[in-house]
Amino acid sequence: MAELSLQHIDKIYDNNVQAVFDFNMDVKDGELIVLVGPSGCGKSTTLRMVAGLEDISAGSLLLDGRDITRTPAKDRDMAMVFQNYALYGHMTVYENMAFSMTLRKEKPNVIHKRVLAAAEILGLESQLNKKPAQLSGGQRQRVAMGRAIVRTPKVFLFDEPLSNLDAKLRGATRREILLLHKRLQATMLYVTHDQTEALTLADRIVCMSMGHVQQIGTPLELYDTPANLFVAGFIGLPPMNFFDVTFEDGKLKGKGFEVALSDEEKYTLSDYNRKQIRLGVRPEDIAEGDSIAVKVFSNENLGMNTLVHGHMGDGLRVSAKLRGWTSYRAGDVMKVDFHKKHFFDLETTNAIRKGV
Repeated sequence: MAELSLQHIDKIYDNNVQAVFDFNMDVKDGELIVLVGPSGCGKSTTLRMVAGLEDISAGSLLLDGRDITRTPAKDRDMAMVFQNYALYGHMTVYENMAFSMTLRKEKPNVIHKRVLAAAEILGLESQLNKKPAQLSGGQRQRVAMGRAIVRTPKVFLFDEPLSNLDAKLRGATRREILLLHKRLQATMLYVTHDQTEALTLADRIVCMSMGHVQQIGTPLELYDTPANLFVAGFIGLPPMNFFDVTFEDGKLKGKGFEVALSDEEKYTLSDYNRKQIRLGVRPEDIAEGDSIAVKVFSNENLGMNTLVHGHMGDGLRVSAKLRGWTSYRAGDVMKVDFHKKHFFDLETTNAIRKGV
């Protein structure tokens, strides 16, 4: 397949609004990279620059070492799958999937072979003579993927391909994309605002905010060691709990509560003595214990887990994801311990780690 390199890429529109700032990333051959972030963060703009649908204002784009920064989209050997499918309603599934090859005047037997192979991969063999209007949303998206597959491009580009599907179809199609990637061993860039898609699909995730890359890493790295407050708050569901605390006398002291620290945690915070920091704790890292009292105001039983919401200290809201089925009611007091803790500098918003 292909290696892709984005080097110091900027996007500045004619009205001097900058959408992407100094984007740097090397994509390995066969890697599935997911760009994730809230609406307007620059992820789709970055994908469109890679595709050649948007001009690159500054920087370089290399494909297998060849500079394609100014190469027209049609000559980049990339295939894009859009969120709105972009199928031709008057054509059959077969004709839609074959369209790009037909335009290139490929031999009919080559076209037929590739379409049938793609249809088999995607489970579309029985749908080839139907029109898009006769298909479900999930089937239409598979046709759009099939149209990309038959081109055998060097790079596959996905722009929020599941956003128009309902939750059940989204999950099923997500699994199909993952299987497709494993089967084709293809280089893929995938854009989404859905962190579940990012965490389940990606070899590596690029988390973006306001045009800036916040962190690049494996799903586990972004979940377990977020680089800053934005990544910590964006990745993870339910979201991380945050509290402003002061490191003092070997403890974290907040509004109406204290948190004991291990020797390793004290060492991590040794440069912040008597300074205020932000403590982050994921709901799943809070367990029933004996350290902190939480006054419950709601309880959501989710089957294997229970999401308990309450207040601690001086009215600070906290959410805990407990194992099993619990029966806390509004007004009950629950005692908890904080397990894995994350520390952030209030001025820089970066994670506090020794040597970082």
